[in-house]
Amino acid sequence: MLFPDARRAVEATAGELPVHDPAYDVAAAREEARRAALAEPREEVGEVVDLDVDGVRCRLYRPREAAGHGLVVHLHGGGFVFNDVEVHDPSARRLANRSGLAVLSVDYRRPPEHRFPAAPDDVDRVLGWLDREAGRWGITGPAYAHGDSAGANLALVAALRHPGRFRALALIYPFLDPTQAFDSYRTASETFDQAEAAWYWRQYAATPADLEHPDLAPLRSDRLGTLPPTLVVSAEHDPLRDEAEELARRLAVLEVPVVATRYLGQVHGFWRHASAFVAAEPLMAQVAGFLRLHR
Repeated sequence: MLFPDARRAVEATAGELPVHDPAYDVAAAREEARRAALAEPREEVGEVVDLDVDGVRCRLYRPREAAGHGLVVHLHGGGFVFNDVEVHDPSARRLANRSGLAVLSVDYRRPPEHRFPAAPDDVDRVLGWLDREAGRWGITGPAYAHGDSAGANLALVAALRHPGRFRALALIYPFLDPTQAFDSYRTASETFDQAEAAWYWRQYAATPADLEHPDLAPLRSDRLGTLPPTLVVSAEHDPLRDEAEELARRLAVLEVPVVATRYLGQVHGFWRHASAFVAAEPLMAQVAGFLRLHR
């Protein structure tokens, strides 16, 4: 059953032009997302600094009250195609304040202008910069990776590319499976369907072979057992639900410390909209608490 706030969100988007329609305007949709984000309340944090990190735009947030040392590398969702540090600014501020940790929001390159592996390569560049420059910016302590949807894919891939780099991972409804083989694509497609998901994968992949590469489709990775403690969150009415939960099951079999939570009644995207979804703030607190457990 859709909870009332989720039902309202589904009804509000009913009839919108799908992204795979030839008339869909990606640039206009990106701009509209920025305008909507600018209208949202923004919490005060201790400090916000825009950075050029070896050519990758990033934004560093320091919390109002630090709860220890450490940095969360935040990777935004949006089907790899949409959103940026501006759209995720309200969420990054809340994450910094709830966790008491610094947050580095990464504005990775997006398709169709920049296809795979541009985004994970940008994350690599950011991690290399942190290895050299973190101390100069007062960033000390453990590193964590966090992302939602496509951003959770990138956070997972970063941890797989750099075993031992992160103290913990927090993955919110990760976008993992280009084959769309799981049942939730047919039974939980209230927010988007297989055609929309396939469009995102087509924008991201530079070649058909990329769709089988573990750095794009991390469920194919043979290094899942190298992951740190991981939180995997799914939503009941989300076509990505089953692939997220399959990841959690595989990690458990490999004896990776994993916590998996399904949010009943909720749809894809709810985490970022605290003013619209009752469950968004509890999920933010859950992520923050999970990261603090692994200081």
